[in-house]
Amino acid sequence: MSTSSFCEELKSAAGSQWERVTNHRFTNELASATIDEAVLKKYLIQDHQFLDAFVCLLATLVAKARCLEDRIEGCQFLSLITSKENTYFEHSFTAFGITPDERQMTPNADCTKSFLKLMRDVTATGNLGEMLAVMVVCEWTYREWGERVLADTVRNEESPTGFCTYEWVDLHSGPYFRSVVDYLKGLLDKEGRLLSSEEEGNDGAEQLSACKRRFLEAVQCEEDFFDHAYA
Repeated sequence: MSTSSFCEELKSAAGSQWERVTNHRFTNELASATIDEAVLKKYLIQDHQFLDAFVCLLATLVAKARCLEDRIEGCQFLSLITSKENTYFEHSFTAFGITPDERQMTPNADCTKSFLKLMRDVTATGNLGEMLAVMVVCEWTYREWGERVLADTVRNEESPTGFCTYEWVDLHSGPYFRSVVDYLKGLLDKEGRLLSSEEEGNDGAEQLSACKRRFLEAVQCEEDFFDHAYA
């Protein structure tokens, strides 16, 4: 294995599914603000269900990182998730007239349950590499589609759909978000190097295999989640 590009090898293992996620119909319609309001509302309600599990995963990842230097950017990103991103959801729910009761009464879709289970499983029992594998998929796929559609994204703050679509693309593009994804990928590449070292032996090989399995599970969850918005 070329340990300097562990992330690229994992992405390659996902094959065409990675392309389906990062070039999904949902992302294209989001950018053009032509997405059906019902589709976007369904997506937002279900996506918000991940926030608590995602915060727990990121916080645990930060705690399990190997040194202070590896923790600092994760702490800063955690602050953004619990402030700017959470605020985006609250503003979107208000814009669409989605009440707390409606959100509470909407059951989790099967794809949401699967993604929640993955996040909670790696948080509870996963090694650092597994946590990073899931986190990298969540953020790297979003950076890829966010950067791809950015130039074509319509900004229309006069309508709820226009506000919600533009702000969601804005959150997942630009210099800061690129730096977050580079940070997470760098940590996963570092784990790849450490786990593939001779000192780790068979245990390292098993953990590398677990990283790959979790990475591919996360890619599947991302595709299922986008597809569900149109189900």
